[in-house]
Amino acid sequence: VQLVESGGGLVQAGGSLRLSCAPSGSIFSINAMGWYRQAPGKERELIAALSHGDDTYYADSVKGRFTISRDNAKNTLYLQMNSLKPEDTAMFYCAAARGTIARMITGPDYWGQGTQVTVSS
Repeated sequence: VQLVESGGGLVQAGGSLRLSCAPSGSIFSINAMGWYRQAPGKERELIAALSHGDDTYYADSVKGRFTISRDNAKNTLYLQMNSLKPEDTAMFYCAAARGTIARMITGPDYWGQGTQVTVSS
């Protein structure tokens, strides 16, 4: 499975961005997908996940501001990010798991290369 992210960039605080992730390869094996981020000097953290059955997970830090969704027709996962803050600045990674949404927390099976999001104050 290959995951390709797009949509990162530079935005002012309070602005919005939408990240996209397009999986390819043996996508039939994927049951959950989501987004991690890693800020400089910090550990990579799961911020949002979506299962095949539409269960969702959001980290407390993004609840109410970020929305994870997918377009099955386009085979694409999205992360809509609103009310962005400078502390959201990070490399964002798309990830996917063969198991349940819990696998997204314990350790996804597949990773994208990442897309940089920078929020200026």
